[in-house]
Order: sequence, then structure tokens, then C-alpha cells
Amino acid sequence: MQQNKREHPVEKSKLHPRNKNRERYDFKLLIEGNPGLAPFVKPNRYGDESVDFADPEAVKALNKALLHHHYQIENWDIPEGYLCPPIPGRADYIHHMADFLCRNNYGKIPAGSTVKCFDIGVGASCIYPIIGIQEYGWSFIGSDIDPVSIESGNKIIASNPSLQGKLVCKLQTNPKDYFYGIIRKDEFIDLSICNPPFHASEKEALAGTHRKLNNLFQEKTSEPVLNFGGQNNELWCDGGEEKFVRNMILQSKKFASSCFCFSTLISKESNLKSVYRILEQAEAFGVETIPMGQGNKISRIVVWTFLTTEEQNQWKNTRWKAVL
Repeated sequence: MQQNKREHPVEKSKLHPRNKNRERYDFKLLIEGNPGLAPFVKPNRYGDESVDFADPEAVKALNKALLHHHYQIENWDIPEGYLCPPIPGRADYIHHMADFLCRNNYGKIPAGSTVKCFDIGVGASCIYPIIGIQEYGWSFIGSDIDPVSIESGNKIIASNPSLQGKLVCKLQTNPKDYFYGIIRKDEFIDLSICNPPFHASEKEALAGTHRKLNNLFQEKTSEPVLNFGGQNNELWCDGGEEKFVRNMILQSKKFASSCFCFSTLISKESNLKSVYRILEQAEAFGVETIPMGQGNKISRIVVWTFLTTEEQNQWKNTRWKAVL
């Protein structure tokens, strides 16, 4: 039974001002550019055009259409069962980090392919690099411990000329390493980003999905389906987000002079205290926390650097000459 039609805001005001996904989805326009979305667009219980966000295929079709419409990606696909991330939140991370670099570059966003970014755990979708390349012209290295994800990333690069020469996907052969084996000794990285595995176990991941679906439908579901997909290493790891980020911070110190700033998404507010403690122990020179909000979900980005003010000035004066 259709419920009373809801009043919707013109824009999703919690998203970053430059996020191209702030407005409500124009499904007619999205279908014009990507007809494969059409079978998944149906009226929801309020009578609004929408897709079934509990259906992985519908979510993937929507992503294809959004990537084509907003980011000029002609050919994009991921293997069945792999994480199909919601694009608005991923775009917010990139835009907030552009603002961070802007604040540290005399009020100008560093742009162009000389700005090199490192995505730890790029996944099969390459969403972060795609947005960073198309919005700011940055270049990316994407790493992953899963060979299938790397193969998928290379297919996306090969089938989209706009990504070629700007994105390299590398297999991390040691799952305990974050930077070793990927970043060369003579290589400089302007920005490191990461969306760490959220859960500490497969059981916890399934329970989280179950809660999400119950909230989505406002009714009990007995069999959880991963609506955004996700392999084990994408959704959970031993110790969860807290341990993953702790190890990353400790290893980042070994690359203190190779990277202008490191960053990670922190989904659980309760993990912040531990993150700040480890950053203090690692003797990070500067730490900043950037709040993000999408819908009812609140998360944050933690950014840190080991470079002194003098070293930061030298870095930006020699590397960030191209600006927006």
C-alpha cells in the first residue's frame, strides 16, 4: 500500500557543497545516459521514483548511471559479490580532502596530475580515484590485497581513456603491509586516503547488514543480503576498524617524509580516542578531524602529518604549482 507522498528537500544539505550528488536523483536524465538503469526504477512506497537499495544489481545500475552522468565514465563494472559503494559519501571524502589541501596551500586547491594520491584498499570499483581524477585531475595509486579487485580495477582503467596514465592499481602481496611493497623509496605522495574495513568479524558484518536492512524496510528480515556487496577483506578484518587504523598509523611514520598527509575514514566515533592516542604515540606533528554526514549517518575523516611547518611549506612551494 502506498503511503502519503513525502516532501523532499531540494538538496541533500549534509553533503559537501561541491558534491555533484546533492540534488535528488533525476532518473529520467540518468536513464537517458545509461538505459540499463531503467528496469530498476520503480515507485517506492511513497510514490517517488527510486531503486530498491536492498537489491545489489539495482545499486550497481545506479552507480553506473551516476558515474557516467557526473564523472564521464563510459564503461564501469565490478565482479559479482564485490563492494559497490554509494557514490555520494565517497565523493564527500575526496572534496573534504581537497579542502584540506586548499587550507594548506594559500587558499588554492592543488590540481593536476602532479598531485599524487594513494588509495589504500582501492577495491574492485576504483570509486575514490575516479572522483579524484575527474574532479581535480589528480593521479592515483590504488592498492589492494585481493587479486580480483586489482584485475577489476585494471579493466576499468583499460576501458576508460580518461583514467589511463592517471591511475595505477597494484597488488599488495603482504596483507599486513600498508605502504611497503607499493610506495617506492624515491616516490612522493601528496595525499593518502583509506576507507578501512568496518567490522571485526564476518558475524559482526552480517549482523550490521541485518540491522541496515531492517532500518531500510522498517520491518524484520530474516536473511541478510549484502545490498552493496562486499568480500570479507572489504567488510571486516581481525580487530576491525580500530586495529586496522592503529597499524596504518604506526606504519605511516616510516613514510613520514614521503607523504604530505595521511588520512582515513573513521566510522565509529568510539574509535577516535584510540586513534588520537596512537597518533600522539607516533609523534604526529599535526592532526585534524573533519566531520562528514550523509543522511542519518555521521562519520569523520582523521588527517595527520609528520612534516613540520617548514617542511610543509617547502613541500607545497615545490610540488603544488598547479591550482584550481
